[in-house]
Amino acid sequence: MDSIAQWRNDTLGARTVEALEKNRFTAQYFAGRQDAVAHIVSLIPTGGSVGIGGSRTERTLELGEKCAELGCIVYDHGKEGLSAEERNRIRRSQLTADIFLCSANAITLKGELVNRDGVGNRVAAMIYGPKKVIVVAGMNKVVKDLDEAERRIKLVAAPMNNKRLNMPNPCVSLGECADCRNETRICNITTIISRRPSLTDFHVILVGEELGF
Repeated sequence: MDSIAQWRNDTLGARTVEALEKNRFTAQYFAGRQDAVAHIVSLIPTGGSVGIGGSRTERTLELGEKCAELGCIVYDHGKEGLSAEERNRIRRSQLTADIFLCSANAITLKGELVNRDGVGNRVAAMIYGPKKVIVVAGMNKVVKDLDEAERRIKLVAAPMNNKRLNMPNPCVSLGECADCRNETRICNITTIISRRPSLTDFHVILVGEELGF
């Protein structure tokens, strides 16, 4: 990575971690994915149960595979070949897993986590249920404020995730959110986690790279 781009990531990463910690999250920044993954693996108990929140970031970092290597039961509704019934059963299991691994659509410099879901299983598990939540995000998801988070979701996260999921929604043609009313819409629930949920051991791991959508 260009040294100036790395400087920007390191500087904003440190600021965001400080803001997250003020909001009572456990937060850390890693310049590269290798150190970030090693830290995440250290947070996961051998033989526990782990829910995977349907994230390109988790797949890029191969966190599901690393959890399986630890002997964990991995609940991943994004695996190919599953029926709709099986996916929903796995989503429900994620809500009571020991660990829930996911990413965020945007994280503000004030330490707020902003997410938009279609079904709601990801945001539900982030708020309450699993004993420990680990959110992993590249610095491409860090934004100035809530307004910028909304813009990022509409211009980046929504259309790219629709494309990833092969959804027949207008944003796939337009390249930006059209606030559609389709049954296949994946932008149904919006959450802003402004402080750590009081009963959850909540970790936010920032990585000084571009990861996910």
